Amino acid sequence: MKDYKGLVRKAVAGVTMAAALAVPTMASTAEDTIKIGLIDPLSGPFANVGDLGVKTFGYLAERINADGGVLGRDIEIVPFDNKGSAQESLQNLKEAADDGIHYVTQGLGSHVGGALIDGVEKHNRRNPDNRIIYLNFAAVDPAFTNEQCSFWHFRFDANSAMKMKVITDVMAEQKDIKKVFLINQDYSHGQYISKAGKEMLAEKRPDIEIVGDVLHPLGKVKDFAPYISEIKSSGADAVISGNWGNDLALLVKAGAQAGLDVDYYTYYAALVGAPRALGKAAAGKVKIVTEFQENLAVDRDADELTEIVETFGDRYAPFDFTVLRIKTELDMLVKAMEKAGSTDPLAVAKAMEGMSLDTAMGTATMRAQDHQLIQPLFISTLSEKYKKYDAEGTGLGWVMDSEIPADETAVASSCEMERP
Repeated sequence: MKDYKGLVRKAVAGVTMAAALAVPTMASTAEDTIKIGLIDPLSGPFANVGDLGVKTFGYLAERINADGGVLGRDIEIVPFDNKGSAQESLQNLKEAADDGIHYVTQGLGSHVGGALIDGVEKHNRRNPDNRIIYLNFAAVDPAFTNEQCSFWHFRFDANSAMKMKVITDVMAEQKDIKKVFLINQDYSHGQYISKAGKEMLAEKRPDIEIVGDVLHPLGKVKDFAPYISEIKSSGADAVISGNWGNDLALLVKAGAQAGLDVDYYTYYAALVGAPRALGKAAAGKVKIVTEFQENLAVDRDADELTEIVETFGDRYAPFDFTVLRIKTELDMLVKAMEKAGSTDPLAVAKAMEGMSLDTAMGTATMRAQDHQLIQPLFISTLSEKYKKYDAEGTGLGWVMDSEIPADETAVASSCEMERP
């Protein structure tokens, strides 16, 4: 396999990925591999999260290749640095198409996800002999599997509506929650959380008072102290935030420094950098809704997953293996290719529709109507009393509070998909 760290360094330095990938890997040439273009930020304020994605995809591809690959071919991960820009991502998409890449994956930012759905649709209409599938592992705007749904888009993360449904169901049962403050990034993902959080809480717990609702610039705030001061002044006892990357890490770090005593209900507090930023003051205070956290592998007695957690952690410390849906994405792609007996995007897309996959966390199903993965979700709390694995060497680990079965996470879809 290629040196993924080297590829990232070259991408950040501005070297074209085509040049970076001209070197053969193992006994195969690049033309022999099934390429997956990974379009995410490898420079800028979210580079650390993008780097985690490159490492996770590369590591899991290595495991698939060591097990014989798919249809006799290896999987090759080709990183592209989109610098967090939707426009740059469309240029990356063009470069991927020119390089003969038929599968692209992305997760960091629904502003990018929306652009890629539109870009892939246009590309496939113009190039029916060179089609591309977009595999989405973390861009969670509900529109992507509703009014903006596409046959060529498959989402492997629970969307914002599904996660907010779970969060507000849990919060509604906590009678000590009286005042809630929402703080989110000012783009489609954060805007949706702001809207849906208020609506769902009003329906489930009309006695809860929304004492703040802030949207801040994406990736540009260096000091969250003024926002923390606003939260403290509001008297909030719980915060809902869909922030990710440094926008979450800096938020919770500022809260800890200011002694803010609230429960945080988050989407991405397990992502790289956040646990270290939280520190000991976060024990018992920070919660996530997610398809996986490391100690669930212990809860499930999942030997393969435990091995992945440990070997990945040994190789890439202080990075942890936190994004199981990337494994689900690759495993389902392999299964669809084997079912289709082909790597042709149209055949693979048809095979993936309605497909179910048994994972260590339970059965995951790619809903045919809208290409939204339906899978179990978990609410977990960062705690000093964890079973085995701490997060980023902090001495705090994730402890499951509740499991939400797959069918209870699903929300209705308005998708009316056009199929080729």
